[in-house]
Amino acid sequence: MYLCGKFRTMRARVIILSIFIFTLHCFGEVHIHIDNPETWTTGELAGYIGQTVVFDAPIVVSSNAGSTLTVSPRRLFTPTNQAYPRSAAYNSVASLNSSGAMSLSGVYEYHRCGEKIYNLTARVNGTNSLTWVSGEWRGNTREELEAGIPDVGDYRLLVCTMNLEYYLAAGTGSGSMGPSSYEEHQHQRTKIRKALTRINADLYGFVEIESGDDALKEIANDLNDNLSGRNFTIISDGTSPNGTYTKAGFVYDANKLTPIGKLQEINAKVSNRKKMICFEEKETGERFIFSVNHFKAKSGSGSGGDANQGDGQGTFNATRVEEAQAVIDHYKKYRQALGEQDILIMGDLNAYAKEDPVTRLTSNGMLDLHRAFHADSSYSYQFGGLAGYLDHALSNGSLYPQVTGVSGFHINSDENDRYTYDKSDDYTMFRCSDHDPVIVGLRLDGTKVYDPSPAINSAEIISGEAGVMTITNAISETPSYYAIYDMSGVLIEQKEIVSTMQEVELPGKAGVYIVYIYFDGQVYQRKMIVR
Repeated sequence: MYLCGKFRTMRARVIILSIFIFTLHCFGEVHIHIDNPETWTTGELAGYIGQTVVFDAPIVVSSNAGSTLTVSPRRLFTPTNQAYPRSAAYNSVASLNSSGAMSLSGVYEYHRCGEKIYNLTARVNGTNSLTWVSGEWRGNTREELEAGIPDVGDYRLLVCTMNLEYYLAAGTGSGSMGPSSYEEHQHQRTKIRKALTRINADLYGFVEIESGDDALKEIANDLNDNLSGRNFTIISDGTSPNGTYTKAGFVYDANKLTPIGKLQEINAKVSNRKKMICFEEKETGERFIFSVNHFKAKSGSGSGGDANQGDGQGTFNATRVEEAQAVIDHYKKYRQALGEQDILIMGDLNAYAKEDPVTRLTSNGMLDLHRAFHADSSYSYQFGGLAGYLDHALSNGSLYPQVTGVSGFHINSDENDRYTYDKSDDYTMFRCSDHDPVIVGLRLDGTKVYDPSPAINSAEIISGEAGVMTITNAISETPSYYAIYDMSGVLIEQKEIVSTMQEVELPGKAGVYIVYIYFDGQVYQRKMIVR
């Protein structure tokens, strides 16, 4: 009797499942159409709670930190990476972040942030809660990154900076911020070595180095042991070779580069973490100044201007601004004494793209290379499911035409924290630090001239006519982009500029809009009225 009852229950389940499949077959799947992934909100799911739906736009993973994934039709960015603090655009980014994020449960295999799900089929539990049914994963996988570094153009010199998350060769477990045992250090060393040999740069600038010169020498030796024909060496700063203080440092291939003059130390506010030196390329005799920096962190409690102002910039913002100014001031004196203008400023500035320390650099003639080459899409770090770049690459106008490309190498920020050297048996290069390496390609040629003079024509629309804006003179060797925002800071459209006379169809709705042109490391802004 019991078996018979169980059989009837199973048969009932089969009938219900058959009816569900028949219903899908007859009436088709419920599709969620996402017209604009940049502005879509989860409120669109309100009418589908309890149903299984298919998204017709790719859905991207923004966080893989917990047992469920955070997903959205767009990558979610830290507001101050995309917009100035306290601006309408800042509020818009923050609002869209919260209104576009969904939790996705039921995915049991590992996926990195930045991976995209095509044809995601999921059950809608609530407007911001989904359960996985099926989908196709593509992009930003470990396999793709293992194939090689991102394309940074036809370079002759490759420069890399990286925050090593407290790399030390000695003193483990003695107050260090890094490994707590020799075994952990060897694990960290293996992961770092694999990452740096994969990058295979000619010049490295490191921050969060502990154990002084001993740690730098260990890294240089590992590179020489694993890359044939190389002759990596360090620039000693003369401080304790094995102290547990944190510092910035240089490792370079002496077969390709020669340091010129003395190492420049900039100890304003925080010591040992802002360094500058000139290098000469042996093949061409061309020179450039390389500045590696690690500004004061956002954590802790500060007072006065260093207190958290509630504007998204965290604590010690005033200190970081002073550090940025100190780098500029030292550069101005150094270039005079040296007779060399070209400068590349890199490192962990602990400030996102639109925050005051970076603005202090760009207002003094430095060009944000991340933005010049990738508009708003660059990142090197992730916090709380929001991406952005704390790790910068900036140049002055004379070096800019000699830059062939820039990119983050996303081996760390998109990984789950459980793959660190102290939490796992993972010996790959992935999650060897909490920051991504940033790479810059250079083809040094002092004859190249920088011309920052694009123009925007016809930005005002004649009343009653179909609106078309023409963007002129915004083509260069590096990609250019335009973006249109409404006055509340909502992104309407962003595309690459591919023509010297590019016509852009304007929004059909009357109102005031802001047009941004990202060109040659600069951002040009124009108000536009649609009547």
